[in-house]
Amino acid sequence: MNSSPSSSTKSALDPDSLPSHIAIIMDGNGRWAKKRLLNRIQGHEKGAETVRTIVRTCREIGISHLTLYAFSTENWQRPRLEVEALMSLLKRFLIAERSEMIDNNIRLHTIGQIERLPQDVLQELTNTMRLTEKNHKMTLHLALSYGARAEIVQMVQSIAAKIRDGVIDPGDISEALIAQNLFTRHIPDPDLLIRTSGEMRISNFLLWQIAYTEIYVTQTLWPDFGREEFLDILQKYQQRDRRFGKVKD
Repeated sequence: MNSSPSSSTKSALDPDSLPSHIAIIMDGNGRWAKKRLLNRIQGHEKGAETVRTIVRTCREIGISHLTLYAFSTENWQRPRLEVEALMSLLKRFLIAERSEMIDNNIRLHTIGQIERLPQDVLQELTNTMRLTEKNHKMTLHLALSYGARAEIVQMVQSIAAKIRDGVIDPGDISEALIAQNLFTRHIPDPDLLIRTSGEMRISNFLLWQIAYTEIYVTQTLWPDFGREEFLDILQKYQQRDRRFGKVKD
């Protein structure tokens, strides 16, 4: 489903039916740069400005959880110079946005294999999470070195080890137990998943967690994605009938 910006504003939204958790696949930085004869890194830098806009908007309207797919396990296979530039951009973002997250009561959290990050980036990430850990108005989850299949493999290994050690029996395995062994164990499942750039795929993102998530795909490239279109998507989300496999009377 494609979207286009409209005149929808914060006042048009029903505050009682906002999604608690929004997840976003931020796609299109490279294509945005190519269209403008720029290098891919400039596209990523412009995309970082969009991150700032969407985080601020979520905090303003009262979204509790925002998860951004920032760097996948597959992204490690990109050219070395691009990966290094992305890590440098992430480090600068963490330092630059730290005070705003503190001032606006936003907690930073991560999901993924963050131990694979460069040491200097991991240090800034850890510092920001520590400094914001008591914030409670909103949580920004960065999916870093994240892949859903890797997450599921790790979950299976964790449960298998508990069975081997006699901590649990195979019959104890349930949806709740699986959820408790995922990276997202303390996070509600997303209510809404947005993907920019028009690609109609999930790209190994939150495969377990989005079983009943509403999905919205926009043709807009991530650097061009803005507040008005975001609010417009939220208004359309509020018009959807979420039945979770049931039939309403």
